[in-house]
Amino acid sequence: MKLKKSFAFGFITLFSLTLAACGNGGTKTDDSGSSKAADGKPSGEQIFRINELQEMPSADLSVATDVISFTALNNVYEGIYRLNLDNNPEPAGASEKAEVSEDGITYKIKLNEKSQWSDGKPVKAEDYVYGWQRTVDPATASEYAYLYESVKNGADVAAGKKDKEELGIKATGDYELEITLEKATPYFDYLLAFPSFFPQRKDIVEKYGKEYATTSENSVYNGPFVLADFDGPGTDTKWSYKKNKDYWDADTVKLDEVQVNVVKEAPTSYNLFQDGQADDVQLTGELAQQAANDPQLVIQKEASTQYMELNQIDENSPYRNENLRKAISYSIDRKSLVENILGDGSVEPKGLVPANMSKSPDLKEDFAEAAGDKIEFNKEKAKEHWDKAKKELNIDSLDIDILSSDADSSKKTVEYIQGAIQENLPGTKVTVSPVPFAVRLDRSNKGDFKAVIGGWGADYADPSSFLDLFQTGVPYNRGHYSNPEYDKLVKAAATKNANDPEKRWADMVNAEKTIMGDMGVIPLYQKAEAHLRAEKVKDVGFHPAGAQYDYKWTYISE
Repeated sequence: MKLKKSFAFGFITLFSLTLAACGNGGTKTDDSGSSKAADGKPSGEQIFRINELQEMPSADLSVATDVISFTALNNVYEGIYRLNLDNNPEPAGASEKAEVSEDGITYKIKLNEKSQWSDGKPVKAEDYVYGWQRTVDPATASEYAYLYESVKNGADVAAGKKDKEELGIKATGDYELEITLEKATPYFDYLLAFPSFFPQRKDIVEKYGKEYATTSENSVYNGPFVLADFDGPGTDTKWSYKKNKDYWDADTVKLDEVQVNVVKEAPTSYNLFQDGQADDVQLTGELAQQAANDPQLVIQKEASTQYMELNQIDENSPYRNENLRKAISYSIDRKSLVENILGDGSVEPKGLVPANMSKSPDLKEDFAEAAGDKIEFNKEKAKEHWDKAKKELNIDSLDIDILSSDADSSKKTVEYIQGAIQENLPGTKVTVSPVPFAVRLDRSNKGDFKAVIGGWGADYADPSSFLDLFQTGVPYNRGHYSNPEYDKLVKAAATKNANDPEKRWADMVNAEKTIMGDMGVIPLYQKAEAHLRAEKVKDVGFHPAGAQYDYKWTYISE
């Protein structure tokens, strides 16, 4: 079989290629600029102190699903590839780029023989095979198993129809892997840099059993750092990443430690930053607006949409009513939300899939523009659809409880939406339930909500990263939206039209139009983060799609 070094990405203009890395503190960045440090040198104590908004829900590569967990895992583990400061995948666990067959189906990979675990043992091909099989194994109940559908037999293994040993990955030597795909996958290189595809040690997983990865001591690591001082998922409010002396590229890593402290209230974080007790904090609302001219402000635009899901699980659920869903959507003034409540650079959404993430095959049209703007604030339309919904449901009023996380920005958002719905839909009574992040995830997964505010950040820069979520039966479709036409379009893009860029594009555009036409999920805003980052902090790797932050290249220059 003829082999070549890389597989063409097709029509996708990757968001991760058009957004440069956010580096130097003190540089205001957006989706058009780079702020990597030039000719800087480390000096002073190499400790980077970060405030996070929420606890880490999981440190298990097969179980994690959220931004905070993936940032941690991306820094203490490493896969075949790692995204560099320019958001391009480069060899890490591999010694060189994969050899890919002409049809894009077979990947042959030579592993980096210098790569080792934090207990000194080498990282071998069998660790990748085990890690992938563990994630796809139905017994693990990984919500990210669906990402393996591009790998041969991935969907059947996840569904329990085939044994995990039939997954399309095999060790052909201690340091050689062969991966077989179901179909050519334009973004597969980016999946190889994503934590759900990292290696895992079978002996360590079996040694700790249910306690595996529940504390920092109950695992081994192969990344630039090792996890330390982590005492439990969803509860611990302090942990750290300490330099891994056994990392194959340890000379590149300048930081001795990254200290993480959970601080949910933005004013508290701001005061800690001003007092020199934190080097990187996130701001929202008035604090973000007040810091607009601060040279230490960094705006980071993400390939992420925040949205509200309505619980349609029960066949008698009022939220199965299309007019009710549309009434709620029309009642929300998103411009006011992003400008007056968030104030952190977030923008009004055009739909479910973020703008500026991917372009048409001819590179002339952004996906969000092609799908059309279905999001609008309109009091008259809100009332019109609400009146229709009341007649169809035979109700005069409706009680709605909205579940959300309890971070400062989340609470302000849910309170704003509470007021908007009650004001514009007479007869509604809206209560809010802000809870810790891990609790919100757990309740969302169990369907224990009427409405829930969550969101999604692209795992890879392609519309399918969002559209795949809301197919019937997918675990991330927590509101259980279901439309056979939508399912048909998403499936066609992934199967029969996967190798035809024009048809695949049309399928995805029509799928977006379908779910937004139904208002099956209600987009609220396209997310950005406003950070105050000390000017002494250089080269923080920021990835709009994928695991968000990478500290391999970060350093302190006093």
